[in-house]
Amino acid sequence: MSLADHLPILPVAIPALAAPFALLLMRRRRGLAVGIGFAACLAQLAVAVLLMAQVSGGTILAYRLGDWPAPFGIVLVADRLAALMLVLTAVLALIVLLHAVMTKADRKGWHFHPLFQFQLMGLNGAFLTGDLFNLFVFFEVLLIASYGLMLHGQGPARLKAGVQYVVVNLVGSALFLIALGMLYALTGTLNMADMGLRVRDVAPEDQGLLRIAALLLASVFALKAAVVPLHLWLPRTYAAATPAVAALFAIMTKVGVYSLIRVVPQVFGEGAGAAAWAPAPWLLPAALVSACVGFAGVFTARSLAEQAAYAIVGSTGTLLIAVAGWSEASLGAGLYYLVHSTLAGAALFLVADIVARRRGSFGDAASPGPAFAGRGTAALLFMAAAIATTGLPPLSGFVGKLLILKSVAALPNWGWACSVILGTTLIGVIGFARVGSAVFWKTTEDCPASPAPESRVDLAAPALALACLAALSVGAGSASAYADAAAAQVLSPAESAAAVLGSPAP
Repeated sequence: MSLADHLPILPVAIPALAAPFALLLMRRRRGLAVGIGFAACLAQLAVAVLLMAQVSGGTILAYRLGDWPAPFGIVLVADRLAALMLVLTAVLALIVLLHAVMTKADRKGWHFHPLFQFQLMGLNGAFLTGDLFNLFVFFEVLLIASYGLMLHGQGPARLKAGVQYVVVNLVGSALFLIALGMLYALTGTLNMADMGLRVRDVAPEDQGLLRIAALLLASVFALKAAVVPLHLWLPRTYAAATPAVAALFAIMTKVGVYSLIRVVPQVFGEGAGAAAWAPAPWLLPAALVSACVGFAGVFTARSLAEQAAYAIVGSTGTLLIAVAGWSEASLGAGLYYLVHSTLAGAALFLVADIVARRRGSFGDAASPGPAFAGRGTAALLFMAAAIATTGLPPLSGFVGKLLILKSVAALPNWGWACSVILGTTLIGVIGFARVGSAVFWKTTEDCPASPAPESRVDLAAPALALACLAALSVGAGSASAYADAAAAQVLSPAESAAAVLGSPAP
């Protein structure tokens, strides 16, 4: 077998190897450990791009660990959707790592770089795994790493938010295990492709249990995605975390959305009996409320970091409005918006950090403070991030929302969806304008100006994130075509089953 045949395992293997090496070298040769982190992220990006090139034509790669045949062995599956998420993760990781190193945020603890790589290992594994149990395993890997990253830098507020974050996710993990136990008892398998075939044969008297398991699993994914009313843990957690960590966490909610997109059509599609499309009836109402609550939080936020956290909730709601259509057009629009909203959310957290670093004791509070050096540049970055998040032209948020509006117009309840998307856009614009004017235009007269920062290198990472959004806007045609193709592949579970199982399982 050539190296190309092993590409699907490399996004998991590279960070798994980089983490212990970074840990061993951190105390004595810190520069080398940091270099390993950057090299690992670059390698993951290269592998992700190669995988995307391989699967862009519609090929589905199934990697069987130990050469055990599915559904009996562990299988990794790389298709268009998985490749898209891998590329997004690698790009975001490079931007965040660059900011953490340039601002020396990684120096606030010894274990930032190992935890960072373990986080990437969990994310990449969750996007590649072909069975539900290993989805649970990779969820736990990324969550354990995120616990450490959440507490990075210490502080009482961070500790309090971290405890809440841990407790909520432990409850979610317990519910995940219960759902897996029920599904295994009913179908005899946890391989997603195999389960999608076996749910058709579940006895009529067990259909109620199957539906309960489907709803329980969807609830766990909704908790991970911070869908209202399961969102209360996110604003405090993300606002309290180190800004670089919060920027990386922008993709964490997307893992929950990805899991819904992956599992519902594959396992609970048309042939699932009473559990067919079980989460569908409640997904749209929850998405509408999430978008409203999120952008209302943007309007009332007391700090830039809190505003960014609520923007994550609101953008997830907008994304799920598209997903709830379960059509090729709406899901394709949602995937395009998923990429945009992840990068836009990360950019907001990074901009909040550069503002806080320049305002001294005022930090990123959404109130007038001292005049500070570089206020014009910071204001431009904030304005660009706000434009991207609210979905105004010319950045990719406008294209994403336009695609979603177009796709949902052909679906039932389209009026509610369009009204919420347009209404929350207006609320977001007003909210960002309110905070921006207070922070960048108003000053406190009796407060001395903050000293100029030693360097302006911390501007690089948010500028890079915004440049990616501009590139996504310029390449919107190609990007949306790829997203549509990925959506079509996800909604054709028979293709994935054939690639993973080779032939229908007995």
